[in-house]
Amino acid sequence: MNIHGQPHRTIEGNPTTRTARILDQTLLPHHVEWRELRTLDDTAEAIRVMRVRGAPLIGATAAFGMFFALNANASDAGLQHGYDTLLATRPTAVNLRWALDRMKRVVLSLPVDQRADAAWDEAMAVAEEDVCTNHALGAHGLQVIQAIQAQKEDPTAPLNIMTHCNAGWLAGVDWGTALSPVYHAHQAGINVHVWVSETRPRGQGASLTAWELREQGVPHTLIVDNNAGHLLQRGFVDLVIVGADRVSAQGDVANKIGTYLKALAAKAHDVPFYVAMPVSTIDWTITDGVRDIPIEQRSAREVTHMPGLNDEGDREEVLITPADTQARNDAFDVTPAHLVTALITEQGVFEPAAEALKAIKPQP
Repeated sequence: MNIHGQPHRTIEGNPTTRTARILDQTLLPHHVEWRELRTLDDTAEAIRVMRVRGAPLIGATAAFGMFFALNANASDAGLQHGYDTLLATRPTAVNLRWALDRMKRVVLSLPVDQRADAAWDEAMAVAEEDVCTNHALGAHGLQVIQAIQAQKEDPTAPLNIMTHCNAGWLAGVDWGTALSPVYHAHQAGINVHVWVSETRPRGQGASLTAWELREQGVPHTLIVDNNAGHLLQRGFVDLVIVGADRVSAQGDVANKIGTYLKALAAKAHDVPFYVAMPVSTIDWTITDGVRDIPIEQRSAREVTHMPGLNDEGDREEVLITPADTQARNDAFDVTPAHLVTALITEQGVFEPAAEALKAIKPQP
């Protein structure tokens, strides 16, 4: 996707220096800055503080982190240290564990002196495959959008799509998940318009989704989170598409906090609610997502304080609550499968049900 008209990816491996360059998403939308990852600690910090975020991108970044760990110490102990350090950074997005398990499988049986080279090649492959996966996912999502557009009384009228948080190209290596179908539709000449909810407390919708849609020239309107139900009730939304950080084997979906409320409102007003994600986001070990998907608890400061630019153009954080206010900060919620219309994946569109999903379960 583009930044100021130039194509970029969120993470770019440099084969010459064997480092990885990331777009620092904590500084968007006001500053576009790139950071170089060289070590395991660099990578763990970038994931933990959300310089990189979004389930697919977390996985790709962790793959490079495993290379850095093995480049420093390729022994079994070094491999396990890298695995454990990265796994501890964020608990909800299953793509993190998926990528770490993949890297471990590739190198574990190799001689110690071959592990770092193999890990670099595999990390580059993980990143490249993510681009292909999200492109294919978007092509399947385009068919969903085309079908809904064809049902409109005026097919030339804007097709209004609501999303939540950021599941665009910033959440993957490129293309993204929930926004990949939107980008495909926009490129196909479909008149799409996106309702972007701000996504408190970190504001990923306001700071990231609105920014990347603007950079791609996709019409969009920012709304406060509490406006979503009103727009759905008034018929201003044709479909909802969100991403996912973990999906259970029966189709329950963990995504950014606030997703569940949108799913409830969409169900109440007969608006289709789609979830777009790679198959690697399915956690086949979990059947009951509401009960068993771990929910990350983040700092209360994200709720009680808000960052932005002051009149001098400097980044500043301000307190928005009475001093010493207690705050709870659940980073995610879980939408039960019965509220989900379908899951859009790189392998096609599937019913959110255990039997349907068995068709895409990887073989051991």
